[in-house]
Amino acid sequence: MQKIKFFSEDIPFILKNKNNIRTWLNNVVNSHGAKIKEINYIFCSDEYLKQVNIEYLDHHYYTDIITFDNSEEPTIIEGDIFISIDRVKENSSEFSKNFEEELHRVMVHGVLHLLGFMDKKDEDNIKMREQEDISLKVLKA
Repeated sequence: MQKIKFFSEDIPFILKNKNNIRTWLNNVVNSHGAKIKEINYIFCSDEYLKQVNIEYLDHHYYTDIITFDNSEEPTIIEGDIFISIDRVKENSSEFSKNFEEELHRVMVHGVLHLLGFMDKKDEDNIKMREQEDISLKVLKA
Protein backbone atom coordinates (compact mmCIF):
# COMPACT_ATOMS: atom_id res chain seq x y z
CA MET A 1 0.00 0.00 0.00
CA GLN A 2 1.23 3.46 -0.91
CA LYS A 3 1.74 5.80 2.03
CA ILE A 4 1.37 8.85 -0.24
CA LYS A 5 -1.74 8.90 -2.41
CA PHE A 6 -2.95 11.33 -5.04
CA PHE A 7 -6.58 12.12 -5.81
CA SER A 8 -8.42 14.54 -8.06
CA GLU A 9 -11.67 15.86 -6.64
CA ASP A 10 -13.68 18.04 -9.02
CA ILE A 11 -11.21 18.59 -11.87
CA PRO A 12 -9.30 16.32 -14.22
CA PHE A 13 -5.70 16.33 -12.97
CA ILE A 14 -3.00 13.70 -13.18
CA LEU A 15 0.26 14.26 -11.33
CA LYS A 16 3.38 13.50 -13.37
CA ASN A 17 6.25 11.40 -11.99
CA LYS A 18 4.28 10.09 -9.00
CA ASN A 19 6.95 7.62 -7.89
CA ASN A 20 9.70 10.27 -7.99
CA ILE A 21 7.47 12.64 -6.02
CA ARG A 22 6.75 9.95 -3.41
CA THR A 23 10.45 9.20 -3.00
CA TRP A 24 11.26 12.90 -2.71
CA LEU A 25 8.58 13.57 -0.10
CA ASN A 26 9.61 10.49 1.89
CA ASN A 27 13.20 11.76 1.87
CA VAL A 28 12.08 15.21 3.06
CA VAL A 29 10.14 13.66 5.95
CA ASN A 30 12.97 11.26 6.84
CA SER A 31 15.48 14.14 6.85
CA HIS A 32 13.44 15.69 9.67
CA GLY A 33 13.53 12.50 11.72
CA ALA A 34 9.95 11.50 10.97
CA LYS A 35 8.08 8.79 9.07
CA ILE A 36 4.94 8.89 6.94
CA LYS A 37 1.93 6.88 8.05
CA GLU A 38 -0.32 8.28 5.30
CA ILE A 39 -0.60 11.46 3.27
CA ASN A 40 -3.48 12.06 0.87
CA TYR A 41 -3.09 14.81 -1.71
CA ILE A 42 -6.40 16.02 -3.09
CA PHE A 43 -6.07 18.21 -6.19
CA CYS A 44 -9.10 20.39 -6.82
CA SER A 45 -10.44 23.69 -8.16
CA ASP A 46 -10.43 27.12 -6.53
CA GLU A 47 -14.15 26.87 -5.81
CA TYR A 48 -13.86 23.45 -4.20
CA LEU A 49 -10.99 24.54 -1.93
CA LYS A 50 -12.73 27.78 -1.02
CA GLN A 51 -15.73 25.72 0.11
CA VAL A 52 -13.42 23.54 2.25
CA ASN A 53 -11.90 26.73 3.66
CA ILE A 54 -15.34 28.09 4.58
CA GLU A 55 -16.73 24.82 5.93
CA TYR A 56 -13.80 23.70 8.08
CA LEU A 57 -11.85 26.88 8.87
CA ASP A 58 -14.50 29.60 8.56
CA HIS A 59 -12.19 31.46 6.14
CA HIS A 60 -14.06 33.08 3.26
CA TYR A 61 -11.26 33.39 0.72
CA TYR A 62 -9.29 31.49 -1.91
CA THR A 63 -6.07 29.74 -0.99
CA ASP A 64 -3.63 27.43 -2.74
CA ILE A 65 -3.41 24.80 0.00
CA ILE A 66 -5.10 23.56 3.14
CA THR A 67 -3.40 20.93 5.27
CA PHE A 68 -5.31 18.83 7.78
CA ASP A 69 -2.93 17.22 10.27
CA ASN A 70 -4.27 13.86 11.46
CA SER A 71 -1.03 12.85 13.18
CA GLU A 72 -1.23 11.29 16.61
CA GLU A 73 2.54 11.25 17.20
CA PRO A 74 5.00 14.04 16.35
CA THR A 75 7.39 11.77 14.43
CA ILE A 76 4.76 9.78 12.51
CA ILE A 77 2.92 12.10 10.17
CA GLU A 78 -0.51 11.62 8.69
CA GLY A 79 -2.73 14.11 6.93
CA ASP A 80 -4.85 15.31 4.06
CA ILE A 81 -3.47 18.06 1.83
CA PHE A 82 -5.90 19.89 -0.48
CA ILE A 83 -4.31 21.84 -3.33
CA SER A 84 -6.08 24.20 -5.74
CA ILE A 85 -4.65 23.59 -9.21
CA ASP A 86 -6.27 26.88 -10.35
CA ARG A 87 -4.41 28.81 -7.66
CA VAL A 88 -1.10 27.02 -8.38
CA LYS A 89 -1.42 27.95 -12.07
CA GLU A 90 -2.15 31.57 -11.19
CA ASN A 91 0.70 31.77 -8.67
CA SER A 92 3.18 30.20 -11.08
CA SER A 93 2.37 32.93 -13.57
CA GLU A 94 2.44 35.68 -10.94
CA PHE A 95 5.81 34.55 -9.52
CA SER A 96 7.31 33.71 -12.95
CA LYS A 97 7.78 30.04 -12.07
CA ASN A 98 6.83 27.07 -14.16
CA PHE A 99 3.72 25.18 -13.07
CA GLU A 100 5.58 22.04 -11.97
CA GLU A 101 7.97 23.99 -9.74
CA GLU A 102 5.15 25.90 -8.07
CA LEU A 103 3.15 22.69 -7.61
CA HIS A 104 6.14 20.98 -5.98
CA ARG A 105 6.65 23.98 -3.68
CA VAL A 106 3.02 23.82 -2.55
CA MET A 107 3.18 20.03 -2.11
CA VAL A 108 6.24 20.20 0.14
CA HIS A 109 4.70 23.18 1.96
CA GLY A 110 1.90 20.88 3.13
CA VAL A 111 4.38 18.22 4.27
CA LEU A 112 6.36 20.85 6.17
CA HIS A 113 3.17 21.85 8.00
CA LEU A 114 2.72 18.20 8.98
CA LEU A 115 6.30 18.25 10.27
CA GLY A 116 5.45 21.21 12.52
CA PHE A 117 6.59 24.19 10.48
CA MET A 118 4.28 27.20 10.66
CA ASP A 119 4.02 30.29 8.46
CA LYS A 120 1.70 32.83 10.10
CA LYS A 121 4.40 34.95 11.77
CA ASP A 122 7.12 36.62 9.66
CA GLU A 123 9.97 34.68 11.28
CA ASP A 124 8.08 31.38 10.85
CA ASN A 125 7.35 32.22 7.23
CA ILE A 126 11.06 32.80 6.57
CA LYS A 127 11.90 29.37 8.06
CA MET A 128 9.16 27.75 5.99
CA ARG A 129 10.49 29.32 2.75
CA GLU A 130 14.02 28.19 3.61
CA GLN A 131 12.81 24.62 4.12
CA GLU A 132 10.84 24.73 0.86
CA ASP A 133 13.95 25.91 -1.01
CA ILE A 134 16.12 23.19 0.54
CA SER A 135 13.54 20.55 -0.33
CA LEU A 136 13.15 21.77 -3.91
CA LYS A 137 16.93 21.67 -4.45
CA VAL A 138 16.93 18.01 -3.40
CA LEU A 139 14.17 17.26 -5.91
CA LYS A 140 16.11 18.90 -8.75
CA ALA A 141 19.38 17.12 -7.87
